[in-house]
This record gives sequence, C-alpha cells and structure tokens, in this order.
Amino acid sequence: MKIVRTISDLRKITNAWRQSGASFSLVPTMGGLHEGHLSLVRAAVSRADKVVVTIFVNPTQFAPNEDFAEYPRDEDADSNLLLGVGADLIFAPTVEEMYSEEQRTKVLVEGLGEILEGEFRPHFFCGVATVVSKLLVQAMPDIAIFGEKDYQQLCVIRAMVRDLNFPTKIIAGETVREPDGLAMSSRNILLNEVQRAIAPSLSLSLREIGEVARGCGDIAEACHKESKKLTLAGFSCIDYITFRDAETLEPMKILDRPARVLGAAWLEKVRLIDNIGLIPE
Repeated sequence: MKIVRTISDLRKITNAWRQSGASFSLVPTMGGLHEGHLSLVRAAVSRADKVVVTIFVNPTQFAPNEDFAEYPRDEDADSNLLLGVGADLIFAPTVEEMYSEEQRTKVLVEGLGEILEGEFRPHFFCGVATVVSKLLVQAMPDIAIFGEKDYQQLCVIRAMVRDLNFPTKIIAGETVREPDGLAMSSRNILLNEVQRAIAPSLSLSLREIGEVARGCGDIAEACHKESKKLTLAGFSCIDYITFRDAETLEPMKILDRPARVLGAAWLEKVRLIDNIGLIPE
C-alpha cells in the first residue's frame, strides 16, 4: 500500500491502473477511521480491482465556530487499519495541494443541500460538494462509496454526480453501529463517559418513530415526543428530528414510499447525527 500527497502522483498511479484495464474504487474519508469506514473499504475491495482511500480533513465544510482543529487525526493508525483491509493507495494531500489561493469555484447543490443540515450548517454541503467533485476529477474512479450514516450528504453527492455527468457510480454503505445502537462516528471519541451513555438515545428515538410510522400512527406527534425525550435524557439541543422522503428529503406524513427518519442533536459541544431507513410493507 502506497501513500501519495500530490494530485500528480495520484493521477500517475490511477492512470496506470486504467491503462492496464484494472477497475478502481474511491473511498473518501477525513481520517479518524473506525469500523464504519473500514466496512466501506471492504465493500470497495469487493467491487473493484484497486481501492483508493482519501484522508483529508476538508476545511471548507467547517464553519469558524466548528471543530476543525479538534477533529481526530492519526495518519499512522489510519494507515495500519487500511493496510489490514486491503486498500491499495492512500491519497493524503495538504490543504495547499487541494485548494490554491486563487480558487474561486464552488459547487452548490441547490434545494437538497439547503434543508436540514443545510439550515443549521449553511456552509457545509457547498464544502462537501466542492471537495468531492475535486476528488472525483482528480482520481476518476469507476465507483465511489459513501456511508448512509451521513445520509443527506449521500443524497447531495448523488445529485451532484447526476447533474454534472460524472462517470463514477455512487455506492451506499450501510451504517455500522456499536452494540448499544450508537452510529459509529469519528466524533464519538470526543464524548465523555456520561455523554457516551446518553448518546444511544438518539438512535432509539429514531427507531421509535419508525415503529409509529409502520403502525400508521401520528408521525409528527412522534417526532415531537421523541425530541422532548432526548432533551430529558440529557441532550443539550435538538436541531431536528424529522420524517422525510428517502430520495428528495421532502417532508412526509405517512409511510407510503421509501422514507428516512433523520435526527441531529447536541451533547454539549459534540453534535451527533443519525438516520434509519423505512420501506412500506
């Protein structure tokens, strides 16, 4: 497994793979790797001859008041994990390599990138769409794999790839959870012992809303009830608990098509997001 830090070195290797007839997949990450990331890499290994994993903490998706400086970084640990699951290449560029001082171009997915996470983090999806578009152009992979844990991000990337005619196929990887139901996230290590005990309540609330939806109950009331329960459980702020169309993320009232229950909530300075999928019976 090799590590490269420049776009030119990345392209030399991927162009050679392409000329040899090898297919390859891309797994973009910001490092701080855990089993959720590794499951995406395993999926990539099973679908292509070669696998590139990117490790880049993207500054353009963080607001000035967010945790860019505190975001977990341990390239040596990440490299060892990736070696164990069969990655072929790590692309770990610097900020200066990814963004020139003169860069004036941004990618914005209107509508889909402006609701939910886009309301609370208006800078976020423009930063995500821009960096992912750059990675796809730099590597030109056959497939790219993104986790369903960041579900709205997955939807935004799918829309961007479709609208801009990228030849890369986007594959979704299932959310990997701890035994108590907490969705794995690089930010989980920032939780203290008390917060870690409270954190699984978010996924439990989403599942409770899913049961109400399956039983044809009042979904809006269930979302309101579970938001109150999370506050009582110890969450300091609830950004949203909502029931949405699985493709458009438009609000839904009944489970009459594929849907997602999505939530975002704070435990002091740590923001957790999660979602579950629902399909009508």
